[in-house]
Amino acid sequence: MRIDDLIIIEDEHLVAINKPAGLLTIPAREGSEISLKTLLRQKYGNIFTVHRLDKETSGLVVFAKHEESHKLLSQLFEGRDVEKFYQGLVIGKPVNAEGSIDGAIMEHPAKRGMMVINRRGKPSHTDYKVLESFRAFSWMEFQIHTGRTHQIRVHMKDLGHPIVCDELYGDGKPILISSIKRNYKLSKDELEERPILNRLGLHSWKLRFKLYDKEYALEAEVPKDLRALLQQLRKNK
Repeated sequence: MRIDDLIIIEDEHLVAINKPAGLLTIPAREGSEISLKTLLRQKYGNIFTVHRLDKETSGLVVFAKHEESHKLLSQLFEGRDVEKFYQGLVIGKPVNAEGSIDGAIMEHPAKRGMMVINRRGKPSHTDYKVLESFRAFSWMEFQIHTGRTHQIRVHMKDLGHPIVCDELYGDGKPILISSIKRNYKLSKDELEERPILNRLGLHSWKLRFKLYDKEYALEAEVPKDLRALLQQLRKNK
């Protein structure tokens, strides 16, 4: 994996990356698995974490290049001064084509690493909009106004429409082409069907913010696996 192929923009203050799904943003405690930050350190030396994405979520991540920009960017991301947009595929079709979810989020009292909606949790706000509807799925846009762990995943579970392939908050089942395409048959060389998507169907799409009087409007293209799935859903609508 070449880190240069993942860079969307860089200047003297920051570097923005289109993170592939399956890659950690920062090193895990065990430190055995490669992470985006490790790759960036190999290129830049010192690099500073501003925010992070779940391992299976693809898309935009911003890192700071020096201590001052790290402090300013961290303040922007922790407050409500960054516009954060995601796109994702959910199971089913929400009753309302757009709306807001304000369920407060806290860590599950018994299950480490899992979050739940609870009035004692931290305030959390997600706006959502259905972009396209299919028979069993909806392609959606999310704008998060807070940055809680697993926020979109928890809120969509609460709405009754979890993100596809979500092992924590949904059924975790991969999406097979046979579930989309009528009369699908395996080729002679295939013993079993390979999933068209078997990772969390969520992508960090756009970030907008202002730093040192410069306006940043960043966008990360939806990755190939999600594009291929959307193409199949549109063809078999």
